[in-house]
Amino acid sequence: MGAEVISLGCRLNLSESEELRALLAAEDQLVVVNSCAVTAEAVRQTRQAIRRARKARPGARLLVTGCAAEVERAALCAMPEVDGLIPNTRKLDPRAWNVAPARNPGTAQHTRAFIGVQNGCDHACTFCVIPQGRGASRSLPVSAVLREVERHLDSGAREVVLTGVDLTSWGHDLPNGARLGDLVRTVLGAFPALGRLRLSSLDGVEIDPLLFDLLAHEARVMPHLHLSLQHGDDLILKRMKRRHLRRDAVDLVERLRALRPDLALGADLIAGFPTESMAADAANRSIVHELGIVHGHVFPYSPRPGTAAARMPQLDRAVIKARAAALRAECEAVRSRWLTGQLGAPQRVLAERDGTGHAENFARVRLAPATLAGTLVTVTPTRISEGLLA
Repeated sequence: MGAEVISLGCRLNLSESEELRALLAAEDQLVVVNSCAVTAEAVRQTRQAIRRARKARPGARLLVTGCAAEVERAALCAMPEVDGLIPNTRKLDPRAWNVAPARNPGTAQHTRAFIGVQNGCDHACTFCVIPQGRGASRSLPVSAVLREVERHLDSGAREVVLTGVDLTSWGHDLPNGARLGDLVRTVLGAFPALGRLRLSSLDGVEIDPLLFDLLAHEARVMPHLHLSLQHGDDLILKRMKRRHLRRDAVDLVERLRALRPDLALGADLIAGFPTESMAADAANRSIVHELGIVHGHVFPYSPRPGTAAARMPQLDRAVIKARAAALRAECEAVRSRWLTGQLGAPQRVLAERDGTGHAENFARVRLAPATLAGTLVTVTPTRISEGLLA
């Protein structure tokens, strides 16, 4: 059976949780909560997951790792349900768990494999607590990335997602000065049978020329770009200490779409950042339409401990909540029009185990009940049902 691993938060956490399941495969009486601390809501969900896990497994040992184990250490240690914390930076080290390393670590069979190739962050965005939880930026060497890709492909994965905290900083700490584009090209060259490669959230200003070229022209790199955008107003972006302005994002997307018109865009956006005026809020909503963001991730701002933004003049929580709801509505309106535009167009879909799959542009598609997970099928959707193409 092995340890029960409960994963919250980002795709990097998902990847690390799979490694934890393999590492702790002999620990039947252990529950691990791999936590998130990106927002106050994420911490609330972490605490909720801990309480649920303890209620369901009263006799098991319950340990917490992940970003909340760093950022909210004292509060989590005080929870009676928690038996101990494992430092986030050591969570994949067998010595931290006092277990023997698995001789032949297994790989869970998934149609899509998340592979963490980068961890930590060297930037100092004023709203972000993640550097406290993840530490400095560090890159997985190319040889290790290739081993991970091979392991997942051998276990049946048909799509690989390269992920990280600050993915586009990959390579800066390696001796040869490689960039993320070099890594993507190497992976594609090493595994000709890999038909679908996807990237998690990217910082637009760090997209190197080779990576841009691959996003624009390489068919095996999926036409799906997710930007760490955060806001649509220049003054707020400056107060966030982001390294781009609105025009930079618009120019990047226009250049890519001129070369790859089917590119589907996702983005992270924060609503209600401190000092956000009505005009700044309007700019945040309007960039959803200007960029055509069809996979929007909206976060209501919440002050995080030790961050500069927590010391700025805060907006009323009711205002933040209302602005987040309005921003989500804008994202949903753009997404709805986009999904309608997909009707009647053949989609190449990778089937998953829940009766759905994702098209190359990351649209979720409902499939026929008999479709086997891991198969690639061509579907021509004719309707939209509960937000899915069908």
